[in-house]
Amino acid sequence: MAENKITAYNTLTRSNDLLVFPSGKVNIFVCGQTVYDDAHLGHAKAYINYDIIVRWLRHSGYTVNYIQSITDVDDKIIRRSHERNVSPEELSNLYMQRLMEDMEKLGVTKNVDKYLKSHDYMDEIKLQIQLLIDKGYAYELDSDIYYDVAKFPDYTKLSGMKLEELEKHRIEPKAGKRHEYDFALWKAAKPGEPSWKITLNLHGKSKEFEGRPGWHIEDTAMTHAIFGATYDIHGGARELIFPHHSNEIAQAEAAFGVKPFVRYWIHAGTMNVGEDKMSKSLHNFVTIRQALEKYDPETIRLMVARTHYIKDMEYRESLLEETASMLNFLRSSMSMLYNAGETEDDDSASELQEVTAFLEKEFTEAMNDNFNTPLALTKLHSAIEDFRKIAETNTTLNSAAKKNAVSKVVELSSVIGIFEDGKYKRAIGGEERKLIEERNRLRTEKKYEEADVIRNKLLDNYSLKIEDSRYGTLWYYVN
Repeated sequence: MAENKITAYNTLTRSNDLLVFPSGKVNIFVCGQTVYDDAHLGHAKAYINYDIIVRWLRHSGYTVNYIQSITDVDDKIIRRSHERNVSPEELSNLYMQRLMEDMEKLGVTKNVDKYLKSHDYMDEIKLQIQLLIDKGYAYELDSDIYYDVAKFPDYTKLSGMKLEELEKHRIEPKAGKRHEYDFALWKAAKPGEPSWKITLNLHGKSKEFEGRPGWHIEDTAMTHAIFGATYDIHGGARELIFPHHSNEIAQAEAAFGVKPFVRYWIHAGTMNVGEDKMSKSLHNFVTIRQALEKYDPETIRLMVARTHYIKDMEYRESLLEETASMLNFLRSSMSMLYNAGETEDDDSASELQEVTAFLEKEFTEAMNDNFNTPLALTKLHSAIEDFRKIAETNTTLNSAAKKNAVSKVVELSSVIGIFEDGKYKRAIGGEERKLIEERNRLRTEKKYEEADVIRNKLLDNYSLKIEDSRYGTLWYYVN
């Protein structure tokens, strides 16, 4: 059983709540990708945010069952498939595979217990629609099935909006709906679209409906199949609070009669470019694949972790460049600690132990306070700087204390998802170190052309890249 007291901002209660899981088991669902194109860095932010949350919960001793949806039945998929003259299934399968490749490189897939595809849950979708019909929450309109929002008094409890405000937001236009904000549970088949046949009982009579599910019903059908009528944490971008997550609550609590549908709603901010959200429709995006052509996965993870998950993040390439320098500093500093000579003497033991203990305490407190990764990173960065200074000022380090320090840094950093590639283990050679020292001397004397010759020699002869940053001179091997 976990002992950490973790708090998180719960959108439902609008407060920082203590997360309580009496059984020690946590069920988490996060809204995943609609697979009609390559995922971009805005998507990466969300999936890395929740990956870090799951990692911290597991690190804290909880058993986590983490599932994520894949929307493979959607208007966007249908439109894009028509544009490319391929079937919706072929298109969604292609981009689902590419998404999995991206997520594997970013270290996300290994922590997701199961990805759920919408079209695999048609029986569960049918069951939930029938329950809503039976209980008077759904009605038929031109072979569509709609949810009657007025029947659910708690409809705005997640968003906090008034009913009259809903019309200003995303609603589904359809002549004849009882209320403008009613939403589709089932959409009648249209030419050229994928469809399924389900039989429903309306007013005592069976009727066959050919079509496809509405977007909102897919997620509640999937989570009910896996978790049952209620579960612990639901994640997703803040923009999904209304209508998507509000509709999920309305469907699930009405159909299954259990409240709350979800105990903790943890929403993440978006990634923005200027004043606009990074999105396909605005053509202001950078795909994960494009970013990975220039930056390694740990740089992307570190960039995301530098902003609190709950906040919007403004993307600019200079932020990636700055983060890459930061990561190189952390790697080179860790390399100095990892490769330092060892002794059984106790000269450095107490100093190493003090920094290690302080790091664990401060990092844990930061992560327990609403998963505050920027503060946790500040503590990690400070500790690694201290370890670097200790390694620089001691010929050898106490063996046990050094190994414990390295182990603790790697353990805590794995929550963020850095140092997992092991690059810090590679020691800088004696000749390379002499050349770096010589280059630093030349730069101090303002002999920049001669210093550049050494920089090029290090890269050409030793595959060692040198960067001059606000952290000082950084180095790392490029292969």
